[in-house]
Amino acid sequence: MKKKPETEETVSEITDLPGVGPATAEKLINAGYSTLMKIATASVADVMDLTEMNKLSTMKLINAARELCGLDFKTGFEQEEYRKKIFHVKIGSEKLDALIDGGFESGSITECYGEFSSGKTQIAHQLAVNVQKEPHSGVCIWIDSEGSFRPQRIREIAEAAGIDGELVLKNIKYARSYSTDHQMLLAEKAERLITDDKLPVKLIVVDSLTAAFRGEYLGRGTLAERQQKLNKHLQHLTRLADIYNVIVYVTNQVMVNPGQLFGDPTRAVGGHIVGHNAMYRIYLRKGSRGTKVAKLVDAPHLPDGEAPFIITRGGIKDV
Repeated sequence: MKKKPETEETVSEITDLPGVGPATAEKLINAGYSTLMKIATASVADVMDLTEMNKLSTMKLINAARELCGLDFKTGFEQEEYRKKIFHVKIGSEKLDALIDGGFESGSITECYGEFSSGKTQIAHQLAVNVQKEPHSGVCIWIDSEGSFRPQRIREIAEAAGIDGELVLKNIKYARSYSTDHQMLLAEKAERLITDDKLPVKLIVVDSLTAAFRGEYLGRGTLAERQQKLNKHLQHLTRLADIYNVIVYVTNQVMVNPGQLFGDPTRAVGGHIVGHNAMYRIYLRKGSRGTKVAKLVDAPHLPDGEAPFIITRGGIKDV
């Protein structure tokens, strides 16, 4: 793998931490911990594995990085000021945008789950275009585990919005993932595009979040291992959303609960692990006469509700 060039400023910044010499700094940088923020938000176990430092030294290293990055208690007022940096990307349907308080929110994970043809990937394509409009003008990173990304769909939506489709496609960094490990690695590389390549990333799409996990971990005997790995992946995505103030949009597959006799038996794959990590959870289903219905299942500050929409050649619109 091609090694990223490291600047003297980066090495000096990291070697200022207690217990870090040039050799340890090189290990950290080569492993992707090229900034103080990455070290500050790393786990003790991961850093110990990479540097072969003892636990006490590693804790001192991480705590020192956290102090320099200001990762400590703050007042509610300070958090309110921080929240002013949060932005929303509208999807094109006024009802759907209103359902989630003005559009898809940065700084957190939004999950859309539903059966096939319910609109999950269509929303992803729409977001990849809309995030490039003013005032956002951002880059989209797309991790595709199902092979559902379609450049021609991006062109259709962009041209309907009066934007150059070729330019929009050039601002989408796309990667096809083939396994859970590959998917997690791509999420780590996404961070390097932000920190090392200095790309103005505003949106990360993972479509789908659980397809590879569902295919690799079969049977109840592997459930605990699968959930632990999925949780680690989601924790990393949560960190990306929060630290770099980007929208993380993930799609999720569903399953049917055969024991449920009444009501909708459809359940999102991933259980409570996904539910606890996604800030916004939206259940998509097919409506009547070709419409789709988005139901807000969970949000920290919004009431439950539903919004119908349609998918046209030019993108997502109100019914």
